[in-house]
Amino acid sequence: MFRLLLLCLLAGPALAQTAPAVSAASTSTLKTHALRLRPGDDLRQSITAFAKTHNIRAGAMVTCVGSLTVATLRLANQEGPSVYRGRFEIVSLVSTLSVNGSHLHLAMSDSTGRTIGGHLLDGCRVYTTAEIVLSELTELEFRREPDPTFGYQELAVYPAAPALPEPALPPAKKTKTKAKK
Repeated sequence: MFRLLLLCLLAGPALAQTAPAVSAASTSTLKTHALRLRPGDDLRQSITAFAKTHNIRAGAMVTCVGSLTVATLRLANQEGPSVYRGRFEIVSLVSTLSVNGSHLHLAMSDSTGRTIGGHLLDGCRVYTTAEIVLSELTELEFRREPDPTFGYQELAVYPAAPALPEPALPPAKKTKTKAKK
């Protein structure tokens, strides 16, 4: 009871939003994937393509280390992209991932240690590597739905639809074979 009261006090205005289909305390089995991007790969496009190829319906970034030569970010409260060119270390990449839409935030630092971050957009080019570990929550599905508070497409969490059984193959046709004499 005390935890619920504390949660209500801390959540404040967030409680006014429409509740997602699944409570915030939903659990799921975790499956992990690891991949490495190479020089010139587009960070966001590669992550999005990986999620589609592996049909990740609910996922999150566990870790990403690497470097960039170009970074394209949408900074807080800005409409358009900001493009940075140089050599940058990826110091953090966090996200919710889904074939239904993803939300990725990148923090990077320059050679002086100055750090900047924002929404990861297409156009971030890997310099030497991007070593990525993703998690997949196999019993959940993330969707993006309009939130009336600000009008943005926000995360909605649903139980994953049960996997459809694979169709049965028709029985193999029997062929007559001639006996050898």
